[in-house]
Amino acid sequence: MSTSPVRRAAVLGSPIAHSLSPALHNAAYTALGLTGWHYDRYEVDEAGLAGFVAGLGPEWAGLSLTMPLKRVLLDVADHVAPGAAAIGAGNTLVFEGTGATAHNTDVTGIARSLRAAGAGGGRAVVLGAGGTAQAAVAALHDMEVDAVDVLVRDAGRASALRGTAERLGTEVTVHAVLTDPPAAARLLEGADAVVSTLPAGAADALAGARWRPGTVLLDAVYAPWPTVVAGGAAAAGARIVSGLEMLLQQAVAQVELMTGCPGPEAAMREALDAAVLARS
Repeated sequence: MSTSPVRRAAVLGSPIAHSLSPALHNAAYTALGLTGWHYDRYEVDEAGLAGFVAGLGPEWAGLSLTMPLKRVLLDVADHVAPGAAAIGAGNTLVFEGTGATAHNTDVTGIARSLRAAGAGGGRAVVLGAGGTAQAAVAALHDMEVDAVDVLVRDAGRASALRGTAERLGTEVTVHAVLTDPPAAARLLEGADAVVSTLPAGAADALAGARWRPGTVLLDAVYAPWPTVVAGGAAAAGARIVSGLEMLLQQAVAQVELMTGCPGPEAAMREALDAAVLARS
């Protein structure tokens, strides 16, 4: 196995003890032969992010950011990649010679997951309007889906998502129907791709919708799994993608950004499966 310079990376957030990222990234370094690389986790809140980043030495290659740091990340970055700028949030900070660049690999993770399941163009529906929903709109834009139906409880809380869509040039139609399951279910009929960013249990009432066989449903939830809506959609012939696949794919993209090497997806998938099994 080759040797490599000492390099460090970590995931930051609050709370952070539950994060599966160290298992994924350290498995990647092993597979790539990057013996000097190591990935940790640190409890950091919004008030502490700038100080944490300022205190890092030259051995640091990058950071992964989870809640509640995804929006404040842009304030500490020297540069912001287009995807992160469109969403107004990032989940990755890469240290390079020209400074620290913020990226959003949630977008990449969603797009790769949908494509791998067979989703392409066509009609798309997003459930929810938060940060992950905004990443989904950006991912669908990258997949050349230019019109998206967004299902929410309160249309007044979708302003940030509308802003993301406007910056991307994507047409979104917001429907305040999640409190009316039959109306929401009708909007799912005939969809080619559905991305649910709702918390566990919040989409249960849509399990009995008339899912079109072949529709790709990406449910960002991964515990407990399968969700009720994923089970119902699968029974109707939909192709199901769990939140674990999205987690894996965004981590693969992070490894590629931080190391400059192709992400070793198979090794990372094996590590993810083992980490999830250990928690069950």
